[in-house]
Amino acid sequence: MKSIILVLDIVLNLVVWVLIIQAVMSWLISFNVINRRNQFVWQVWNFLGAITEPLLKPIRSVIKPFNGLDLSGLVLILLIFLIRDVMWRYIYPNVI
Repeated sequence: MKSIILVLDIVLNLVVWVLIIQAVMSWLISFNVINRRNQFVWQVWNFLGAITEPLLKPIRSVIKPFNGLDLSGLVLILLIFLIRDVMWRYIYPNVI
């Protein structure tokens, strides 16, 4: 059971990093540092969107973007940190 918790922690950590990479990449695209017409950039952008969109869509339906600012990624990262904290403080010590 502890191994399942460890694997879940690794997956949650990877999701956080993917969200951070997508946020940085969106800033680079919006400031024209990188261009989505580049095939590699386009493929990475589509891959990141395919991974994160199913996780962000329910949050976006509750928290609408205002003034062009989308906080769904930040809310998801905070939820993941909460899940990891509960998992390590309360679930992991009680597992045999």
